[in-house]
Amino acid sequence: MKISRIGAIFGAGLLSMSLLTGCAGGGNQTASGTDAESSAATPTLSGTVTGSGSSALLPLAKAAAEAFMQDNPNVTVTMNGGGSGEGLKQVAAGSVNIGNSDVFAGEKLDATQAADLVDHKVCTITMAPVVNKDLGVTNLTTTQLTDVFTGKITNWKEVGGPDEKIVLVTRPSSSGTRALFKTWALGGAEEASNQSLETDDSGTLLQTVSQNKGAIGYVALSYLVGKDEVQPVAIDGVKPTLENTYSGKYKVWGYEHMYTKGDPEAVTKAFLDYMMGDKFAADLEKMGYGVSSKMSAQAAASHPDPVD
Repeated sequence: MKISRIGAIFGAGLLSMSLLTGCAGGGNQTASGTDAESSAATPTLSGTVTGSGSSALLPLAKAAAEAFMQDNPNVTVTMNGGGSGEGLKQVAAGSVNIGNSDVFAGEKLDATQAADLVDHKVCTITMAPVVNKDLGVTNLTTTQLTDVFTGKITNWKEVGGPDEKIVLVTRPSSSGTRALFKTWALGGAEEASNQSLETDDSGTLLQTVSQNKGAIGYVALSYLVGKDEVQPVAIDGVKPTLENTYSGKYKVWGYEHMYTKGDPEAVTKAFLDYMMGDKFAADLEKMGYGVSSKMSAQAAASHPDPVD
């Protein structure tokens, strides 16, 4: 009886080891008892994912990377900024796996380069004009906002504010945030760049606006969550909120794109699926980003995909 019992236990152990080896995809991967349970359904994921580009998407991309790596300890995900244009150039050149962008690739790359990229719309982003809190300006019409950013209006008293010189805090031409703001806030008008205060770092922009009474700039709504050092500005009486964006009342928003060169490899695809999956969806709105499926028909119709 003892021999039969030991043989049964030994046989069960061999069967368990055989199943574990098959799920791991080969004999060169090992797993602890806990890891074995998690890898029983899917192979152990390993590899690296690199991305660069949009500063507006960066906080979300980094948060997703941290959460994804916790679930997949054999994967390293590195996300950097640099601006949408730079991210698109790098993914087109094959130097990163993902190019993060506030705008469609065709707006920053030539047609041949853009045609090689696959678009993954991970969420929506709302852009908000922001001014110094001591300025007392909380609303601008579209015409006033355009005149301010194009340099036609140079003093806040011209739009109902104090007698204070307007200080533009602008973004470089490579910025997708700038391209999105130009299209949906300024009606396509080119902003008057202030190179002395030009930055594509949203944190630096917020600090500059908070320290200069006459300053105005614009940032993604995600950079304003839980912060009050600057004053968001309504446009035509409509505040820059997720609710107003979803309904179509607030027009200054766009899709956030994560581009890959061709179809993504397994580990990159897994990361993209995670970002767009139900598990991570709750974190999107907490961080100030929008869930694409919540956009009303009116809002979605106002921002159609470009025609190839």
